[in-house]
Formats: sequence, structure tokens, C-alpha cells
Amino acid sequence: MIDQVQTKPFVVRDCALIAQAIGVRAQNLRELRDGLLAVEPASIYYHFWGSRLRPRFDDPEYNNDFAAWARHALHDWVLAERLAVIDPTDTEDMEELRQDLVETLEERLDETEVVAWSHRDQQFHFLTSQIVVFDTHKRLHEPADLVAAMPLMSRSSVFYHFIDARRRHAEGWDDFRAWLNGRPENHTELSQQLADIDPFFSTLLELRNQLADLFQEHFGGRQA
Repeated sequence: MIDQVQTKPFVVRDCALIAQAIGVRAQNLRELRDGLLAVEPASIYYHFWGSRLRPRFDDPEYNNDFAAWARHALHDWVLAERLAVIDPTDTEDMEELRQDLVETLEERLDETEVVAWSHRDQQFHFLTSQIVVFDTHKRLHEPADLVAAMPLMSRSSVFYHFIDARRRHAEGWDDFRAWLNGRPENHTELSQQLADIDPFFSTLLELRNQLADLFQEHFGGRQA
């Protein structure tokens, strides 16, 4: 039974995030803070990571929805920059991330004499999402298969296996580490290099290229 578990193939999956309104809105900084205190963790997750899977028309430096709204709706460049540098991978969970956001907003409120309001048609709408997962029917049987497979994976496959996986695995692993760590071979060095990759400040295409280069470095000479 152990050998069967260790040699299970890597199942390549794809996904889509279906956004869902939850009826919580904000038109100024205080309302944004109050909304953050009230919404479920899945909403915070969506506003940090969901933009990876939808077209972005904002400045790329504002890589979460809170920072983009502060810049474009409130015209608060200082707050936008502070929110933009918050990295969710530096926190243990969404509750710690929530606390970092609230503290950042409260600090800005203490500095500001007049609270800025957005136009009514530019309110911040808190959303959550449901992930829908698809089986691509592609199977990888050996780690070296990652060399050819990685460059062909869709952006949403990269998101599912490298980003969303971290909240599915109790250890915080991505799916590649989970698969490699369950095999009989020793992939400690590669596993550590995967753990060191911060996916938040890269596009999914950049992340895919980074992973492809890493797998090529490790397995390029061992393809079947």
C-alpha cells in the first residue's frame, strides 16, 4: 500500500474562480475597515489572490484589490503604497492578514484629518469566490515529466497547483512539493527551492516560467 501511495501520478488540474457578492460595501476608509472586520476570510483571500485569474486594468504595482481601490477611488497614494507592499505569504493565515490590513487602515485614519470618500459608482464591493476544479486528464508519472509539462500548463493550473494548494495542504505545501515529498526519491533541495518562491509579486506567466526553469535545472537531463 505504501508503494502505491508513493508512486501515485501527479494529476494536472485546472480551475476557475467564480466571484460572488456578499452585500458588504465601502465608500470611505472607515467603512473599508469595518467591512474588513466583518467579512469571512475567504473574501480577504479573493481580494488578494483573485486578481491573478481575471484581466487587470489597474497599475500592476497595486497587486491587491484594496490597494488598487485606495489609489483609484480614494486617490490616496500613501495608503495605496502601504497596502501594496503587504505580502499574504508572510502571514500564517487570513486572520493574521486581516489584522495587518486593519492596522494599516487605522494608522492611516489616525494621520488623516478629513476622510476621503469615493464616488458612489466606485464603492468597494467585498466579494468572495467559489473555486471550480477541472481534471485535464493529464498525468505525470515521474518528476522529470515536469520539465515538459510545466511550460504547457495554463495560468489557472499554475494558480491551482502552486497558490491555492497552500491553503489546501495543512503543511502549507504547494501541490508539487506535496507530490515530490511523497515519493521514494529524495527531493529535499528542490522542495526547499519551491518553498522559497514567493508567488505574490509575480504574474502567473512569470511564475510558470520560474517553475519551468527550476524543473529544467533539476530534471532536464533525466527526461524519458
